[in-house]
Order: sequence, then C-alpha cells, then structure tokens
Amino acid sequence: MPEAILSIDEGTSGTRAAIVDADGRTHNEHYQRLTTDSPAPGLVEQDAARILSATRDVLTATWSEHDPTRHQVVGVAVSTQRATAVLWDTVTGEPLTPAVVWQDTRYATELAEAYADSWDERLRARTGRPTGVRSPYLWAAHQLQENPRVCQAYADGRLGFGTIDTWLIWNLSAERALVTSATNATAGGALDLREFCYLEDWLTTLGFPPELAPRLIDDAAPVGTLDAELVGRPLPILAAVGDQHAALVGLGCTHSGDAMVVHGTGSFVDLCTGDDWPAAESAPDGTLVLTGWRAAGRSSYTLETFAAATGSALSWACDRLGWFDSPEQMTEIAASVADSGGVTFLPSITGMRSPVMAPHARGALRGLSTATTAAHVARAMVEGVAHFVTQANEDNVSTAAVRPTRINVGGGLAASDLLLQVQADLMGIPVHRVRGAASASLRGAAYLAGSQLPGWPALGDLPDNTLRVFEPSISTAARQRARSAWRAVVDQEVQLGREES
Repeated sequence: MPEAILSIDEGTSGTRAAIVDADGRTHNEHYQRLTTDSPAPGLVEQDAARILSATRDVLTATWSEHDPTRHQVVGVAVSTQRATAVLWDTVTGEPLTPAVVWQDTRYATELAEAYADSWDERLRARTGRPTGVRSPYLWAAHQLQENPRVCQAYADGRLGFGTIDTWLIWNLSAERALVTSATNATAGGALDLREFCYLEDWLTTLGFPPELAPRLIDDAAPVGTLDAELVGRPLPILAAVGDQHAALVGLGCTHSGDAMVVHGTGSFVDLCTGDDWPAAESAPDGTLVLTGWRAAGRSSYTLETFAAATGSALSWACDRLGWFDSPEQMTEIAASVADSGGVTFLPSITGMRSPVMAPHARGALRGLSTATTAAHVARAMVEGVAHFVTQANEDNVSTAAVRPTRINVGGGLAASDLLLQVQADLMGIPVHRVRGAASASLRGAAYLAGSQLPGWPALGDLPDNTLRVFEPSISTAARQRARSAWRAVVDQEVQLGREES
C-alpha cells in the first residue's frame, strides 16, 4: 500500500492539514483561517490558544476523511510560521500572553539604539543576520520584567517559551517535547548557524535566560509521537520546519542556484546556496543567511529577503477598507487595465525591509487623479507586490553573486496570472507556477519527513511540478524605467517616514 504523511502547515493567515503521498499529491485537505491583532502601530499579535485549536481541528478533520485502504499513513510533519513566539504555563498549558507575531516591530528602536552598533558585525558572522527590527527573545525578556504572570511562572519553574513549532509540538506530542527545529531557531536570530548552538552571550545581553530556550533538533528528524487521542493511534512526528523552508522544498528548490518566491501574508524570496556559506558580511540589512533545512546533522543554506506585508496588505485593502471583495477579485479587476494609470502602491504597512531597512516606513498609495479608477488602484497594488519581490531577488543575487535561471512560485497569490506575469517582466527571469503551489509547505514538510524513509524521494531528486511558465514580455529599457520610477517613490517614502518618526 502506498505510504503517506499527515502534514500540518500552520501559517500566519491560517492553518491547514492534509494527507500527502510520496508523489507530492495532497488529499483530504482542511483549512481554518486565523486573524492577527494590531492594538497599536508596530504591534502584531495572535491568540496562541486559537492557533492550537485550529490546528487540532484541521488535523482531526483530515484524519476523519482518511481512507486506510488507500494510503498507509506512516508519520506526521509540522510546518509553522517562524519567529512568532509564545509564553505559557507548562502545568496548565495556558498561554500567559498573546503570541507576538514575526511582523511585530515594537522593539525596533531599542534594538537599533542599544545593540546594533556593538552586535551587528558579530551577529552577521554567527547568526547570518544583524540585530534587525524584532527579536522573540527580547520580547520574552520584557515580559519577564513587566508581566507578573510570566514572572511568577518563571519563578515557579513552570514557564514554557518557544516559537509556534515548539508550542504545537509540546501540545500535540505524547512526550510534551520542548524542542525547536533548525529553521525555526534560525529565524529567531540567536542560532550560531555553523556550530548549531544558541549564541548564549547574545541571549543574556537581551536579558533572556538561556535555560528557557527549547532543545535544538534537525528539521528532518524524529521529534516525538503524536498524541494517540488525536487520531486514534500513535504516529511518529518525523519533521518540524519553518513554513518558508518547507515551501522551498515543496517547490523543488533543493540545489544551489534554485530560487523561489512564496506569496503568503508576506512575500518571501529565497535563493539556495547549498553547503556554502554566502558572502553575507556585505549584504543589505534585509537579506539574511538562513539554514534552508537541516537533515542528518548537516545544514544547507539559503539567502532570504522578504516583504513582511504583501498578501496581508491586499487583505487589508479588502477587509479593513472595503475597496474590494477579496484579493482574488482585486487581481481580476487589475487585469482589466493595461497599466496602473500612474498610481504607485507600496505595501509596507508594517515597515520596510528592502531596499532599505526602514521599520518606521508605512504603506503609500501615490499618483491618484480624477482619472484614477478602481482598476488602476487594483493594478497598482498588484504591481507593488511584484516590485517588492523583484527588489528582494536583486538583493539576494547581489549578495550571493549567483543569478537564478528561473523562479518557482508558491502561495495563495501564485494563482494570479497577472501577478506572476508582472513579476516575470520586472525580474527579467522566467517565473514557474508549480502544481499545487498553495500547498507547497504541506508538501515540503512531508518530503522532509519522507526523506528518512525508504520509498520516498531524496531531497535532491524531487520531481519538477511546473504547471505554467510566465516569460518576461517587456524590453530591458522598459524594465529599467519601471524599476527606477519605483525606487524613486521608495526613497521619498523612506525619507518621509524618517522625518515623521
């Protein structure tokens, strides 16, 4: 009987589960939407209990539809949003605060003013990133100082800390395993990538007790056993991985020079560099060296540059402003006009990381006139996303000195023909829509789990699942004009943000 993996993909916007077979096909997929809360500018939070309940719900719904005569489910894989952190009581299991989301920039000024000058160079060389604009460890340190419930739990020896992979695995595993995987630890900014250990002097500098840090594990490795109460029998948890890294594998990017874009809440652009450490000491601040995945005690590296609020900016325009019914309708309306009519949109509603690190920058819609239509605004918003991922790819390429020959694309917005065509035009590189693009993280997590089993493809031998190729359709001169005009708007908005802050 064919084998399959019960795969979970918990993201910022929602959580899903499916049965994934060795060919990468998904079955019995279920999804629940999640929301974020922004009680003040720069603050982004989620309900950790809701994340857990939604994950349990989709997991059990998928399992209830599983046909045991069709597939033999041999394990579980877990993909999660990265750098979103939780503090909880390990006796009651109750979250003690809202989860702080990876988009949160409340401590950006403190990180820049108190730590950047003395730590950036050391962190770049060890963790692959500068101090940046957020740190789950600094957030936890503040909670230990300011939140009486957190302080008391720590004093009583019952405080749990971790990112969403830690939170879910602790709750879903029979062993109550308190662990975090290589890719999730990488995103927290305190993992020595080459030595695969915590940078403890950085943690103590931030005021975070190192003993609270979860145990480090490979992404592809046995983690524990899924609680038998959830699916009726114990299943080994064989992989835990950050969602973008799972998508990287799920989109077939496992060789040096492979590149992907995943359009989700944000848009993430990753370039594989294999076993080689990229020359990142001179990289833009927003370009990070990451553990792409870790298996059998060996790390493969990637460069990543991302825009934190692309998909969420389109959802914001629909849900908060009511301009369009949905992002899908927006892209359909956008395709009805040939250009944006001179309108430019910057989806930097939670700050900007590329082409410059500007956490105080905000979103902008410019160039409006009496001739502007809703279709022009929709087109500008789609083009704004494409410009940001183009800039991210340029930053990766300039750092690694490797130019990809194609870009594999996944995530929900990968369903938009217009977005992928504009992306190909601005990048000057063919863009490949991959079959099952919206389920790339589910598939990638399952591949990592399956790579430890006979009968599953090795990570270097994954199939090419290209569904459609979008070729560049504009001239080099037109591309350069469009990019120059966009950069000019970015420069103006960044300067305005500095003046207002």
